[in-house]
Amino acid sequence: MPLPKIVTPSYDLTLPSNGKKISYRPFLVKEEKILILAIESNSVKDISRAIKDILKNCILTKGVKVDQLPTFDIEYLFLNIRARSIGESIDLVVTCPDDNETKVNTQIYIDEIEVKKDKNHSVDVKIDDTYTLRMKYPSLDQFIDDNFNFDGPSDSTFDVIASCIEMVFDEEKAWEAKDCTKKELIEFVEQLNSVQFKEIEKFFDTMPILSHDIEVENPNTKIKSTVTLEGLASFFG
Repeated sequence: MPLPKIVTPSYDLTLPSNGKKISYRPFLVKEEKILILAIESNSVKDISRAIKDILKNCILTKGVKVDQLPTFDIEYLFLNIRARSIGESIDLVVTCPDDNETKVNTQIYIDEIEVKKDKNHSVDVKIDDTYTLRMKYPSLDQFIDDNFNFDGPSDSTFDVIASCIEMVFDEEKAWEAKDCTKKELIEFVEQLNSVQFKEIEKFFDTMPILSHDIEVENPNTKIKSTVTLEGLASFFG
């Protein structure tokens, strides 16, 4: 007599980038094992493959292209899949900011973590009176590089910026990044002056990001402080 099939529950969430509702399931024990083994191998290639496979398997909604999702969508998805798979809360050790020394234990509920958006953020970056860059958000590969590359980020700042340019345009003409080589895009970025470069940096600095404020009390000084955690890595130590 065959063993019974266990029905895996499904859940819904709304992608922060576009407001689209998608369905997903928790990752299974076999998938968690693959991810753990990949992380223990310290191989970015193995981790990348494991995360891509898990996200693709766990997203039930058809037509969602994981490779093209913005970094903050992936972080939000990964966090929620993890919550439904392992537990709704995360135990963390936080350093008290009043002395930058004392560490306290705290617990965060994943449902309370949101993607913070800056009202001044724009994907269009005007670099002078003539030209504007239309930017796109870093994708899955950059997410993996930021969170699981134990040797530090592999791409230079110029590489990251070049990979996030969607087009350059003026009032009469547009140059699509897909029609340019990476070398051409990097050379374009390198020719910018400091003021223009800072405008591009604003795009990344104000980009939507996972964020949560927690209040901690230093047991030694009795001082209460607010600690802001940002980015997926902050929620997993």
